[in-house]
Amino acid sequence: MECDILTTLEAARYVRLSKPTLERARVAGDGPLYCKLGGSVRYRRADLDAWLESRLTASTSASDRGPAQSKGVEQIYNMSWRPHDYPG
Repeated sequence: MECDILTTLEAARYVRLSKPTLERARVAGDGPLYCKLGGSVRYRRADLDAWLESRLTASTSASDRGPAQSKGVEQIYNMSWRPHDYPG
């Protein structure tokens, strides 16, 4: 019988990510739901499955990043260095 409560390492293996990648996603608030039991992080298998489902996409051109994470061409152009930005 498989346990439905997983450690971070077990959860990372389950979703085929490295442990540090899953930890970074958790810290950034972009990872699956988790719970703290004592001082330990645990994941429910159902929450990992739901997170994977929420990440499904039909095309590589469809961005799954929100506006705070992605930058359009206009935003990138506006961030680029222009000579008149610096007194000289």
